[in-house]
Amino acid sequence: MAPIPDRSPTGPLPEIHGHDLRLRPWDPASGADVETWLRGMRDPEFRRWNTPLRLVTDRTSARESLLARAQSAAEGTSMSFRIADARSGTALGHIGVNEIKYHLKVARVGYWVLPEARGQGVATRALLLAARWALAELGLHRLELDHAVGHDASCRIAERCGFAYEGTLRGAIFEEGRHDAFRDAHLHARLATDPEPDAEPQVSRPPGA
Repeated sequence: MAPIPDRSPTGPLPEIHGHDLRLRPWDPASGADVETWLRGMRDPEFRRWNTPLRLVTDRTSARESLLARAQSAAEGTSMSFRIADARSGTALGHIGVNEIKYHLKVARVGYWVLPEARGQGVATRALLLAARWALAELGLHRLELDHAVGHDASCRIAERCGFAYEGTLRGAIFEEGRHDAFRDAHLHARLATDPEPDAEPQVSRPPGA
């Protein structure tokens, strides 16, 4: 049997451009990045649907969280990107290609969008970009995405980006704000052999922008 090629990055993460977005690696040394990460992780809507193993509550824990992500990127196990508007550079949110298993050619994707950037197709556009990069540049075969049951917006984003619904994972993620109770999650996935989504993401901008 031929060995499976390891296409894990050996240098700095690239920037990814497209759909009026710019995805670049988070910078733990940047005060602006730390503040953006803190805002995103403390956002009530984020916390409604996500319960990280280590909570981010202040600038110190936010910087530690970004340092851990930078280390994971250096090791090739997870890639975290800051989503920004391509024209203004304004931060819009986060998307990550996580839990990368090169021997199985599989990874998980996750994202969040800042409150002021919602309703503009940011998550859809960022997921399309990140998925295309991960499947093409990392040589992955399967990308998985899960979300808490009831998070209908995430369901729509996943399916719009070609991540087919595959079923319900029982007790797969933490309940809101708890590490001692669990809730069900929907599992979506996209394969490298699946057709490219045919829906062009809509970009809505205020007049004159």
